[in-house]
Amino acid sequence: MSFSSQYQVIVLGAGHAGCEAALASARMGCSTLLVTLNLDNIALMPCNPSVGGPAKGHLVREIDALGGEMALVTDRASLQMRMLNTAKGPAVHSLRAQADKLVYQEMMRRALYREDKLEVRQLLVDGIVWEGNAIKGVITENGERIACEALVLATGTYLRGRVIIGDTSFAGGPCGQRSSVQLSDALIQAGIRLRRFKTGTPARIDCRSVDFTRMKIQPGDETNHNFSFFSEISQREQMPCWLTYTNEVTHSTIRDNLHRAPLYTGNIEGTGPRYCPSIEVKIVNFPDKEAHQVFVEPEGRTTNEMYVQGMSTSLPTDVQLKMLQSIPGLENARVMRYGYAIEYDCIDPTQLELTLAFKNYPGLFAAGQINGSSGYEEAAAQGLIAGINAALFVQNRPPFVLTRSEAYIGVLIDDLVTKGTNEPYRIMTSRAEYRLLLRHDNADLRLTKRGFDIGLARNDRFDKVEQKVQAIAETFDILKKTIVTPVNDIQQFLRELGTSELRSGTSLFELLKRPNISYLAIRDRFGLPELSSEVEAQIEIMIKYEGYINKQVEQVQRAASFESRKIPADIDFNSVSGLSKEARQKLSSVRPGSIGQASRISGVSPADISLLMIYIEQIRRRKND
Repeated sequence: MSFSSQYQVIVLGAGHAGCEAALASARMGCSTLLVTLNLDNIALMPCNPSVGGPAKGHLVREIDALGGEMALVTDRASLQMRMLNTAKGPAVHSLRAQADKLVYQEMMRRALYREDKLEVRQLLVDGIVWEGNAIKGVITENGERIACEALVLATGTYLRGRVIIGDTSFAGGPCGQRSSVQLSDALIQAGIRLRRFKTGTPARIDCRSVDFTRMKIQPGDETNHNFSFFSEISQREQMPCWLTYTNEVTHSTIRDNLHRAPLYTGNIEGTGPRYCPSIEVKIVNFPDKEAHQVFVEPEGRTTNEMYVQGMSTSLPTDVQLKMLQSIPGLENARVMRYGYAIEYDCIDPTQLELTLAFKNYPGLFAAGQINGSSGYEEAAAQGLIAGINAALFVQNRPPFVLTRSEAYIGVLIDDLVTKGTNEPYRIMTSRAEYRLLLRHDNADLRLTKRGFDIGLARNDRFDKVEQKVQAIAETFDILKKTIVTPVNDIQQFLRELGTSELRSGTSLFELLKRPNISYLAIRDRFGLPELSSEVEAQIEIMIKYEGYINKQVEQVQRAASFESRKIPADIDFNSVSGLSKEARQKLSSVRPGSIGQASRISGVSPADISLLMIYIEQIRRRKND
């Protein structure tokens, strides 16, 4: 069998998963080919060009800490930055950016093009070349064969994509692109399980047709923020977003036309996202709600398009226009692109390892929406891990896995491959057990060394984090050693800060635990070192939440015993006496690698886990006898 060219790693798809996968593979030293249906649509943002938000912002910070690109690109493309949930504790603080979609694409394209070991080509892949169950290459629609040692599927919503607007439907992907049909057939023929999901998007309207005086302005934060720990952007010109609401006229327009809605006529078969439903689903499921929020958000500095968040729909175009024009501020709205739904093929992610490698197909990986997830951030995080592990596979190095206690990325991947998903999966803070440890502000401290050790995070990143670690440690030492006593001037100082007086001597470390006292407030008074705002914030969080953090560390340590108990790869779960029928089926399907992972499978009870542990111990003893 002859090949036209050969690469160590091929990545199919240049969306957010594919871009991160290809960059990771190339940066780790592998010759890499990134394949896209259209070079002009690299890193396309077919839905809202926003990045971050609750839990999603954590993913972006973690991608950055490991050596990925999304955070840096978002910082450069940002139209607006806001820190969310600031009235709550630091565990749920999260950054959100509204991005210029065209600038985002351009910045990501530049990052791809400047990687020496990375090539980008516009191709449609129809098939896979196998040697047994192992990957050997791909076949394009024109018959070209390209060899590889590892293949990452990052096909997004393009596998047998079908766009639906009212009674109209046609084969295609987002924004008028082609769909990939033959590749779905190739995966099915190989024995890979596929299913059908759905997503959608709202209309885009002309900003010149919007009456912003009838809406509430949503400005960005005055304080400058960056997603990347390594960005040097100190200020940016921000654009506002706007808030308005639906009303009874909007709702009655939708109710009167439900017989024309593809979701209710049977024209849509795929399962849609629970946490980002279409406006028609919201009206049906929440009939008593008098109004729904609608955010009108810019898509760029050089386009008139504005995204109407909260109004995702597949209703006919005439209905879309009527319901939009019933909303305050949108009475004269002109639609530039109508909303649509899109159905697509994706895999059952329980077929994957925690590395995002297929269990029974050496060299084959999957990342992004093909794994049943939704969202740019979820896709990028999976792409990064798949690209890392594809490179490690080629290099014959140990795989890279993040646990649930190490990163939101670990939570995301563990949820998908262990529990599976029956609907498009979205990361949320509530899915993480150790939220106080997995804060967005400490992602660099948690993960940069991990990225450096595998050869992804650069030396300068590692050095910067090491300096941060040292500054924190040295300051902690000073705070613990500096004792203040209840003398008059100290008592007066404390009263001015709005906190109670001292009863006895105490360290500055203990003093900082008080909610009314900040590092900045006591710095000059006690001659403390001048630190960056990031280090100051880190010190305060670590001190003020020390007790809670220690409790979560203890929880992680207890759970680690389950994670360390490995399950033999060749175990026959049907041979484990006493297991429930459901447990046997679920364990045989997922094939967990540890007792900890097995315990998180839906349908596997604590009693099942106890029986499994006894069985594994019996196997171990027989081997030792």
